[in-house]
Amino acid sequence: MNITLKQLRYFEALARHGHFGRAADACAISQPALSVQIKDLEESLGTVLFERGPRYVRLTGFGEDFAERVRDILGRVDDLAEMARAADPGLSGRLRLGIIPTIAPYLLPNLIASLTAQFPELDVHVRETLTQRLVEELSEGTLDAAIVALPVVDPSLTEVPLFDEALLLVRPQDDADKPVPNREDLTEMRLLLLEEGHCFRDQALSFCNVETARLRKGLDGSTLSTLVQMVGAGIGATLIPEMAVAVETRSAPVSIGRFSEPQPMRSVGMIWRRSSPLAPQLQRVAEIVRTSRV
Repeated sequence: MNITLKQLRYFEALARHGHFGRAADACAISQPALSVQIKDLEESLGTVLFERGPRYVRLTGFGEDFAERVRDILGRVDDLAEMARAADPGLSGRLRLGIIPTIAPYLLPNLIASLTAQFPELDVHVRETLTQRLVEELSEGTLDAAIVALPVVDPSLTEVPLFDEALLLVRPQDDADKPVPNREDLTEMRLLLLEEGHCFRDQALSFCNVETARLRKGLDGSTLSTLVQMVGAGIGATLIPEMAVAVETRSAPVSIGRFSEPQPMRSVGMIWRRSSPLAPQLQRVAEIVRTSRV
């Protein structure tokens, strides 16, 4: 039996994405090449790993069991590579950094510039997705660290607070002279929120003390930019983090209001696996993130 590490990585990518095209893109190879490698792996094992349909790819029963072992093997291999990197007191090689969508556009430009200026040998790979998926990918070993809103509350992860920032009210420009409503008044407003799955949605709901069941249907957006543009069109009001104001409000006819004390806040932090041998280097990255805030 001749199974290669490369085949295992291709298998894990296909198992994770459930799509040959997306898995091939993630592995930076062509789709036919990926298909050949998966086929060779199945022939080496003497069994089928994936059920293939016109519009889907699913793991077989054996494939599910095989995937668990493969993730464990790849995680251990990655740990060996991390041990070698950890022996270098500097920062070099690949850094796989996750970040949530409500932080990425506003923090990344300064952060990447700072990292590359201080550590020219560092190759930063950025992954932008929701917190739940970032936590999963950290656990799987496909990410080194992630920048998220805290707390995450996962005993397997180290959480390092970076900074706190206020949540501000975005209203149509015509409302600029009106007093900023208090928390109780917000419950009566037409509130626009990010779609479910975003931790920022939960933070806004918590501050406004609004139950999900009371929200009006059809008023969710997938990005902060969409929400602000909807406010500019007179559809309602929304909350956005302070770091997003300069970028998101420059092309929309909206007004920004700051709530009275105690203001709604969110805590931004960095997380990584407690077992990561890169912890000292990641602490240095966290310091750079802290100073890269606009």
